[in-house]
Amino acid sequence: MKDIVLGKTGIKVPQNGFGALPIQRVSIDEAVRILRKAYDGGMRFFDTARAYSDSEIKLGEAFGTGYVKREDIIIATKTAAKTPEEFWKDLDTSLTNLKTDYIDIYQLHMMPQCFKPGDGTGLYECLVEAKRQGKIRHIGGTAHKLGVAKEIIESGLYETLQYPMSYLATDKEVELIHLCNSHDMGFISMKGLAGGLITNSKAAMAFISQFDGAVPIWGIQRESELDEWLAFMDSTPTMDDSIKAFIEKERKELMGDFCRGCGYCMPCTVGIQINQCNRMSLMLRRAPSASWLNEYWQAEMEKINDCIECGKCMTHCPYELQIPTLLRKNLEDYHEVLAGNRKVQ
Repeated sequence: MKDIVLGKTGIKVPQNGFGALPIQRVSIDEAVRILRKAYDGGMRFFDTARAYSDSEIKLGEAFGTGYVKREDIIIATKTAAKTPEEFWKDLDTSLTNLKTDYIDIYQLHMMPQCFKPGDGTGLYECLVEAKRQGKIRHIGGTAHKLGVAKEIIESGLYETLQYPMSYLATDKEVELIHLCNSHDMGFISMKGLAGGLITNSKAAMAFISQFDGAVPIWGIQRESELDEWLAFMDSTPTMDDSIKAFIEKERKELMGDFCRGCGYCMPCTVGIQINQCNRMSLMLRRAPSASWLNEYWQAEMEKINDCIECGKCMTHCPYELQIPTLLRKNLEDYHEVLAGNRKVQ
């Protein structure tokens, strides 16, 4: 196990962080049990957001009631506020939910631009004032677009960047980690399993472990998932020839125009579950297909025929995918699989 220092923040945490988005799908009791097991197993970095329904509340129940000393954990959360009024409301709600007096890293969520002093939004000024008041310790931002991420780093205004990073990342995306290091900025790596398309946790861990200054946060919902990442705390996979070969094979299969399932395209104007339907071909081949071929998903896939190509989804897609075209390709493949003309798992 190695410790990661998040740039100029000086924050030092063990190499695996806990992504708390998925715990919104389990009961409070289950979430508290998993979160506390993560802490007992060595995890110290916990990432959540106002957008993750009751995730903050569950973190508060796990750690804000005396189970740990506050200074022994690092909590990062996010606001998607567009105005100062929304910012302060979100921050106060997060502090209440998390049962804490301060947040270690407060991030602007899915930044559409690099917010700066004097840009007219007032958001960066809010961050500075919240830090002055002691309500937050460090200023961070999350992004999904390469250009925005680079501007955040080069601005010198932020202390951490959170960005999707897996072994399917392009060379330009990987360069963001090195750019963060050169600017003494922490890099928080999200979506290390590419929205569920990556199923080899050993390879995913070996990939991100190559980089200094990068803390991966793994989305965890089940105890079995947690156990995998905790096992890597004591025995961290390294990038050997077999893993390199495996990753190269994966990249050849998955690189290009594929949906990561992030869901920022939602909601669809005609009710299509874009973030699932748009990657159905891959899911059929990378997971047991039975659960994707039932009557429910057949009905959901047929909704693709209702697409009016309004283009709204494409304006929100961080990866600039041609979503209507990809939806039709997935539906065609789905019909072929149902007809028995193409084999899946």
